[in-house]
Amino acid sequence: MTTKQTRRILVWIGSVVLVLALLVGGCAAYLADDYPADEAAISAFVADLSVPRSEPTDGVLTYGSTDASVGFIFYPGGKVDFRAYEPLMAALASKGAFCVLLQMPFQLAVLDVNAAKGIAEDYPAVDQWYLGGHSLGGSMAASYLKSNSADFSGLVLLGSYSTADLSQTPLRVLSLYGSEDRVMNREKYDRYKSNLPAALTEIVLEGGCHAGFGMYGAQKGDGVPTVSTEEQILRSADLIFSFMQGEN
Repeated sequence: MTTKQTRRILVWIGSVVLVLALLVGGCAAYLADDYPADEAAISAFVADLSVPRSEPTDGVLTYGSTDASVGFIFYPGGKVDFRAYEPLMAALASKGAFCVLLQMPFQLAVLDVNAAKGIAEDYPAVDQWYLGGHSLGGSMAASYLKSNSADFSGLVLLGSYSTADLSQTPLRVLSLYGSEDRVMNREKYDRYKSNLPAALTEIVLEGGCHAGFGMYGAQKGDGVPTVSTEEQILRSADLIFSFMQGEN
C-alpha cells in the first residue's frame, strides 16, 4: 500500500469518526433536554387518592384493580419521565379504571410504538380497553391502533393528534387539550382531524396547558395556565372516565 493510499484511508476513517461523534453528540444533547418527574408533588397527590399501585415489570406501572370493567394503557409524551403521569393514572383509577403506564426507550414513544402489544392479555378480567397518550405518545398510540383497532374500544388523545388514518375504524375517540396549550401544533391538529372516526369527542380544557396533564413542571414554549396542574389532572380524569363510560 502506498503512502498516498494510506493517507486516503486515514482521512476516510477520520471523517467517519467525526460524523459518528457529531451524531452521538447531537443525540445526547437532544435526549439530555428532558423533563424529569416532580417526585415530591407526585407522591403527595397519589397518597391522597389511596389506590392500588403495582410495578409488575421494569418500566410498567399499574394503578387500580385488575378486575375493573375498563382498562387504559398510556403512552407518555416525548422526553417526559413516564412517572410524571402517575397522578393522572391514579386519579383515573380512583374512579374505577385499571391503568397501565408505560416507560418508553429514551422517553420517546416513537421508539416503541408497539409497547401496548400483549398487555390486555395479561389482565383478562378487564372487559374493554382504551389506549391513549400525551403529545407524541398520543400520536404513537394512534399509530398502533392503525393495525390493532379491533382490540380496543377507543383512543384518548391529550394535546395530540393522529397522523394515522383511523377514520374507517369503529373506535371512539376523545381529543382533549388545554386552551392555553402553545406546544401542540394547531395547524397539524386541524389538518389531521380528518384521520379520526366520526365518533369523535373534542373538549377544550379552559385554562389548561400542554404540560398540565403530567407533573413535570413548565414546558418550553407552552402557554401560561390559569388552573393548577392538580386541577387540570383531576378535570381530565373526570372527562376521560366519563368518556369511557359513554357519557360524553
